[in-house]
Amino acid sequence: MESAHHLIMSSRVTGTAVFNPAGERIGHVDDLSIHKVSGQIIYAVMSFGGFLGVGERFHPVPWSMLEYDIEKNGYVVPLDKAALEAAPSLDRAQLESLGAGDAWRTRLFDYYGTYGALPYI
Repeated sequence: MESAHHLIMSSRVTGTAVFNPAGERIGHVDDLSIHKVSGQIIYAVMSFGGFLGVGERFHPVPWSMLEYDIEKNGYVVPLDKAALEAAPSLDRAQLESLGAGDAWRTRLFDYYGTYGALPYI
């Protein structure tokens, strides 16, 4: 079943479950990173791990890697739990500098490029 529309409010994306191809829930979308000039969503910031907010890590996953699955009512990424754990991540305090420079962007796409993600311009 296809959705009746192609747009969604960011408030509906936040909190949406993220699954690996095997159907295992590996996290949820905590936030979105949006390019200021183009308005394009660049990253879905996934929340992963921790307990009651302690030790929680945030993984900026290129938006292009998420595919919405209507049946799961969530997104599927081509990552298993081990690949996500090995991915570049941030703690809550470090999220403030996410868009601060080319070094972080290069690090993310060096990692996710092996999964088919392309760097944004």
